[in-house]
Amino acid sequence: MYELYKEIHTYLNMDEEIGFETFDDFYKRVIEHYNEHADEFEEEDIWRALFIAENVMSNADGRRKEAKGPKEKKKYQKMHKRLKLWAENFAIRLAQKGYTKDQMNERFESMFEEEVH
Repeated sequence: MYELYKEIHTYLNMDEEIGFETFDDFYKRVIEHYNEHADEFEEEDIWRALFIAENVMSNADGRRKEAKGPKEKKKYQKMHKRLKLWAENFAIRLAQKGYTKDQMNERFESMFEEEVH
């Protein structure tokens, strides 16, 4: 989980946007990791998974709006929908651990500033 978290930070700190192939590859690896391991995530992994899901979901939505053709738009829309479900799952799990929405938002914001090596 940490490697994916580190990778999303790299992408978020880049000056230029990554291409579709790189974005799609990252998305597929994230979904595969969630499908295989989400049930065993510790609390820190849930936070990182939520951070990744929210950022990729948001980025997919932005890219969908700027996509050239209907096929590309559809792919980004599918990514957004799948990650939205995962993000909701992780948010519910954090709420079950006692976190409020405000606490989640605060922690989420601090994750953007986190030094990741």
